[in-house]
Amino acid sequence: MEAAGAGRNVSIGMLLLKGRTFIALIAVIVFFSFAAPNFLSPANLVIMSEHVALNAFLAIGMTFVIITGGIDLSVGSIVGLCGMVAGYLVLNGIDLGPVGYTVFFNTYEIVLITLGVGILVGLVNGLLITKLNVAPFIATLGTLYVARGLALLSSDGGTFPNLSGKEAYGTASYPWIGSGNILGIPFSIWMLIVVGCLAAYIAQRTPLGRHIYAVGGNERAAALSGVKVDRVKLFVYMFSGFCAAIVGIVISSQLVAAHPATGETFELNAIAAAVLGGTSMSGGRGRIAGTIVGAFVIGILSDGLVMMGVSSFWQTVIKGVVIIAAVVVDQFQQRLQQRAALQRQAALG
Repeated sequence: MEAAGAGRNVSIGMLLLKGRTFIALIAVIVFFSFAAPNFLSPANLVIMSEHVALNAFLAIGMTFVIITGGIDLSVGSIVGLCGMVAGYLVLNGIDLGPVGYTVFFNTYEIVLITLGVGILVGLVNGLLITKLNVAPFIATLGTLYVARGLALLSSDGGTFPNLSGKEAYGTASYPWIGSGNILGIPFSIWMLIVVGCLAAYIAQRTPLGRHIYAVGGNERAAALSGVKVDRVKLFVYMFSGFCAAIVGIVISSQLVAAHPATGETFELNAIAAAVLGGTSMSGGRGRIAGTIVGAFVIGILSDGLVMMGVSSFWQTVIKGVVIIAAVVVDQFQQRLQQRAALQRQAALG
């Protein structure tokens, strides 16, 4: 009888832990709806959704990386670098000095080139980790500085202003990426839906997704079972760079300007969203849907604190506490799972 009661308690505890992100989301919405004026106004909801989308893009890429047991500290710098690349191309094109000709690209070409830059930085991260055996923390910390330095060098630390584009060059539509909407919903939200669905499909429905989880669960066992571990790691870091490039494009488009400092500390929000959404820092576990909900929690928390007039310094402290709490809860969940597994074994024995 006591064993049955203990089993029920473990089951209830596991149910609450698995739904902790939704519980946290509901809690912050209810709290700020009373504490912050106009929190649930339509205009504020649109603004918050756009902020959430930026963090969610990065968190989706970060989720794949963390599931494999890695970390990507460079995503914030990739955001800044890609924003500067897009801004430079919109304003200046590419000067072919010896030929005496300047090539200008239209909006679609600029987007593709910028995405390519993000993927390239992710590829560099992956190669450092897989081919040179550099620890993910060190490799991505190094590329964090390199990418930020390149962003600063591109304009001598200045801003690329007035990215409204020119009709003659096919770049007048660039600002629409960040400010346009379809059916009353911001375009960035539609992009998030597409990227989120794609990532969830890869994770849950494809062999690549199964390999990503296998590498994070036990890399050696995955390799012995035929998984191309290096290829999997290359993919997740390239995908993370791709997601960061999207954010760089969207921000520079929204602001109609690009600044090399854009994206500073963005990696912290991305990690927080992924961990809060149930992604295990030890690898092998995580869901894209949970990460997106985690991004909503972090985004709503940040915007709600701003609306309440809370100091930015305290906001940083609170985010740090959220990350620590999420990791502690994750560890507690793992212990409960192990306890439940032992109880099942004892019952079968």
